[in-house]
Amino acid sequence: MKTRPQRLAGQIVDLHARRIYPGVIEWRRGHITALREDKRVRETRLIMPGFVDAHIHIESSLLPPAEFARLAVSHGTVATVSDPHEIANVLGARGVLYMIKDGRRTPLKFHFGAPSCVPATTFETAGAALDANAVARLLARDDVRYLAEVMNFPGVLGGDPALRTMMDVAKKLGKPIDGHAPGLRGEQARAYAAAGPTTDHECFTLAEARDKLAAGMKILIREGSAARNFDALAPLLKTHPDRVMFCCDDLHPDLLIGGHLDRHVRRALATGADHFAVLRCASVNPVEHYGLDVGLLRVGDAADFVVVDGWKKFRVQRTYLRGELVAANGRSRLKRLRSATPNQFRAQPRMPADFVARPTGGAALNVIEALNGQLITRHIREQPTVRGREFVADPKRDLLKIAVVNRYVRRAPIAVGFIKGFGLKTGAIASSVAHDSHNIVAIGVDDAALAEAVNLVIKHRGGLAAVGRGRRAVLPLPIAGLMSNLDGRAAAARYTELDRMAKRLGSKLDAPFMTLSFMALLVIPDLKLSDRGLFSAAQWGFVPLNQ
Repeated sequence: MKTRPQRLAGQIVDLHARRIYPGVIEWRRGHITALREDKRVRETRLIMPGFVDAHIHIESSLLPPAEFARLAVSHGTVATVSDPHEIANVLGARGVLYMIKDGRRTPLKFHFGAPSCVPATTFETAGAALDANAVARLLARDDVRYLAEVMNFPGVLGGDPALRTMMDVAKKLGKPIDGHAPGLRGEQARAYAAAGPTTDHECFTLAEARDKLAAGMKILIREGSAARNFDALAPLLKTHPDRVMFCCDDLHPDLLIGGHLDRHVRRALATGADHFAVLRCASVNPVEHYGLDVGLLRVGDAADFVVVDGWKKFRVQRTYLRGELVAANGRSRLKRLRSATPNQFRAQPRMPADFVARPTGGAALNVIEALNGQLITRHIREQPTVRGREFVADPKRDLLKIAVVNRYVRRAPIAVGFIKGFGLKTGAIASSVAHDSHNIVAIGVDDAALAEAVNLVIKHRGGLAAVGRGRRAVLPLPIAGLMSNLDGRAAAARYTELDRMAKRLGSKLDAPFMTLSFMALLVIPDLKLSDRGLFSAAQWGFVPLNQ
């Protein structure tokens, strides 16, 4: 029995021919069978290809793929290029396969890569390691689409044998290689690109992006919860639209509730950039670069498209995947699916005395300075506040204590440092989402508050926690200590509550917990803290607490 075609009329946006025309789209069995121009069509709604996030860590939404999809499709997202690097640091290849399997349960088209840097460095303790052979086995799978961001750019420039093997395997299989090289310029950028990476999402200045474009790379304009580079890189939409894509990288659930790539498109259109160029950055460019099985509104393509109310407000009214209506009027039509909860969490409760900081050298502290809306930090020097024979936090100076607790062993020494930029006046916040190894990271005004916040995370075997002013709040993350098993909107509400609490405790950051999660990310300059101590990316080595 033949199925009858489905039809929809509107203003069809043809990104390949660069034209918009009144017409009708027809599809049957998930594929487009006809696109007919019809001047009698009076509907003003726009019909265009769906949006593709060109680089995102699904784990950073605090949701598993099936639940992420339920929120994302309402904003016109039909596909993602997803790096499962976070869960791989906790569970290894088993974590990558978990993400692939969970993603298959939903129509949204997830495209996962093989993480290239697990652990990201040898200066931290992760839950797993993927050597060159393990990465090669992942790349050999048809459902692993690319080599995920090569974060160890010093290793690439130095000819690290394992990285070279991984990139050679990807090249042999014809799979793209993603880059990650914050701050790399000039000859170093050219050498990095020549080794194999084809994209970069870490540019935080226009000059850096232009250097990498000159080296042959494509640039991803990132706007997420912590790193926001849209304003700096927006001029590329007018000068290099064929070599630009949009991405979020990391997007917490409170922002995902309100928008995804549709937000990028609205901002891009507001700059005055060409409409067709903007939409190609949101769909055609990532599909063609990564060779994705995603429809682009052509006859024979999968019926993956969105309906938008018009150019002025640019609100997604409907999202279709393989011809199925998966979201309408801002609400997902996908069913709620329960996800499994694999984990690896062995840390035991700690005492305030475990967070004491004692002098180890000279008079001045090496201090991390966090920057709002950035993953990078500054390495500054500050005079310590001393009580007895201990260094203590000084909230009046915004000099707070930061600690990283190894979660993969029952008890290990706690790494302690000092940080500015968070602004807490009382209490503490803690998280088991701590890129890249996902130990527990916490910031607080005193050792008792730090212990209380860390122990809330340990009690739930992963989560986000805040304590202070007589209150305690926690969002449990039972899936690898990274993701919630709650409904997406419920998780977003809990996250919003924690975000507000952190701000009531004094933080002035736009996204305190997202920024917190990057304070242990050693590969992003300059000063960070791992479970083994303070680490300078500029010096590519540990530095003492004080010197």
